[in-house]
Amino acid sequence: MTTVMKIGSFRFHFYSDEGNEPPHIHVATPDGECKFWLQPVRLARNKGVLPLTIRKIEKIVFENQLLLMGKYNESRDK
Repeated sequence: MTTVMKIGSFRFHFYSDEGNEPPHIHVATPDGECKFWLQPVRLARNKGVLPLTIRKIEKIVFENQLLLMGKYNESRDK
């Protein structure tokens, strides 16, 4: 698991072996974990994260989409 960034209580990360899924980011929170596709940005999965928190995370993903795409591509090149 590679942590890309931390913002508040949110940890944005990738798992190393996820096959051929489209670009995405996992976000761990104190309440659970969610996953967002990066192109276009949209919620892929949610386990225990409250709707208000999902909206906050989605905003962060939108604001950092280029950074996250770059990190995602770097993680796949290794």
